[in-house]
Amino acid sequence: MTSEVNVPVVDSEETRRLRKVRIERTAKWTLPLAVMILSIGLWDRIVVWNEIPHFILPSPSRVWASLVNDWPILWEAALLTGRITLLALIVAVVGGAGLAILFNQSKLVELSFYPYAVILQVTPVVAIAPLIFIYVESKTVGMLLCAWIVAFFPVLSSTTLGLNSVDHNLRDLFRIYGASRWQRLYMLQLPSALPYFLGGLKIAGGLSLIGAVVAELVAGTGGVGAGLAFRIQEAGYRLNIARMFAALSLVATMGVFIFAALSLLSHALLHKWHESALKREI
Repeated sequence: MTSEVNVPVVDSEETRRLRKVRIERTAKWTLPLAVMILSIGLWDRIVVWNEIPHFILPSPSRVWASLVNDWPILWEAALLTGRITLLALIVAVVGGAGLAILFNQSKLVELSFYPYAVILQVTPVVAIAPLIFIYVESKTVGMLLCAWIVAFFPVLSSTTLGLNSVDHNLRDLFRIYGASRWQRLYMLQLPSALPYFLGGLKIAGGLSLIGAVVAELVAGTGGVGAGLAFRIQEAGYRLNIARMFAALSLVATMGVFIFAALSLLSHALLHKWHESALKREI
């Protein structure tokens, strides 16, 4: 008489799912890195094969050498640009979120002022900046104002949408139990609007950097030092294209850092309860 041995049945679907998860986790980092390495290698080969002069298109090695040799100058410029960007983002968060709450609490205020916020957003900051620097004496305040104009609308529009997108069943429940307007705002609307606000914040982070760069180009350096935008402009005038690329790479790195930091903030605030940040089944 043969004894039967219970062999666990391997769930092929679960195995495929786990394999897919591992592949996606690996590809999330390796594919962008591979594309960057291939792009830099192709860039270098194009310069060598076509014998392009370094004052037209420098090789990656020249850009790296400029980044290392000019690091004190570029770092000081990056600090100025980063400071303006951070201040503009903070003011955009305070102003955009505060105005969104005011719009939500007063329909009359929203109908009166929201169209002007839209007009301010769709007007190019390059066209507004010269006027700002005519009427604002402080260059720092003018640059901050330019960056704020670009950054605040995503926070305003996203937060307004979130505050107005509360589940009507929950809103009725709060009303039935006699919750006050401020209790509904604090306990229902603000938590519901948080994912929208964080989405707008990630957009505003990049736009605040763009606004700071544009403001620097318009304002020049009088009284505020030289930011990365000025260093890019200066390097172009001197045909120091390697330094131009080095400064541009710092701007791009700052933008990636801002987006990554705000993404981590969004994940930290949402990963325990909101479906946009929960681990999804694949």
